[in-house]
Amino acid sequence: MKEVRKILLPMPSISNGEAALTRGYNFARRFGAHLAILHVRTDGRDIAPLAGEGLSGAMVEELMRSAEHESSRHAHDVHKLFERFAAANPDVPLVSRHAANGLPFPSVSFTVLRGVESEIIPAHARLSDFTLVPHPDSGREVSSSETLHAVLFDSGRPVVMAPRTPPVGLIKRVCIAWNGTAESSAALHGALAWAAEAEAVRVLHCEDYQRRGPGARDVLDYLALHGIEADSVEFPPVDRDVGKGLLAACSDFKADLLAMGAYSHSRLRQLILGGVTRYVLEHADLTVLMSR
Repeated sequence: MKEVRKILLPMPSISNGEAALTRGYNFARRFGAHLAILHVRTDGRDIAPLAGEGLSGAMVEELMRSAEHESSRHAHDVHKLFERFAAANPDVPLVSRHAANGLPFPSVSFTVLRGVESEIIPAHARLSDFTLVPHPDSGREVSSSETLHAVLFDSGRPVVMAPRTPPVGLIKRVCIAWNGTAESSAALHGALAWAAEAEAVRVLHCEDYQRRGPGARDVLDYLALHGIEADSVEFPPVDRDVGKGLLAACSDFKADLLAMGAYSHSRLRQLILGGVTRYVLEHADLTVLMSR
């Protein structure tokens, strides 16, 4: 993926939203792309089938009113955050999502839809070059983020996780985690847009992380065919944790972006036993591209 024309940014709330907007605007400018910001409002009526038996009609009505109030609050807060950010960045024109095709890039749109977020977001992600998501660390376990995982498992497109704090500058140093799997291959392809313009690219590999498939030397040859010069480094686990070692290697390289395959093992196994994907989701302070 060496050309980027559409970036989807779902914003379920304002949590870590400023950092995601900063990164999204930077991407739109860098690639001359359209940034499509999407907020999905839950419908209070969807609560009724989930309420279960034993609740009176009045209790169900109260649950629906509460859900609708919460949905309205989130929509209001997200829209206000976007308005402030757009006013501070007038060089990226605001257009409707249907008008983006006929206007010069970069551009941005803001859309609110009603429905089930886990269905609507992946559907829109399938016709985006990648989906940028706010860092899901919002006071609950990061690995349970519904938006990130819905896109990762049900869109067929890469997911880029923004850092927690607003990033400074463009992505200049790119790390690609390689273990020979189809998931890491998809991440490699997704990272080409950044690697092609980066000032330095490094392929990271680890004996404890490698699966059957091509090695790091083969990745360097592949990148060279795309005109991308890179080096490779074998990193050790830290405290016997591959994920911790991977992030340490990114820090040593002063990387702005890490591209990696996600959930080479099943998500259930990683949730129970831990894993590289889970560790990176919970501890990364840089922008992370994931594919599976």
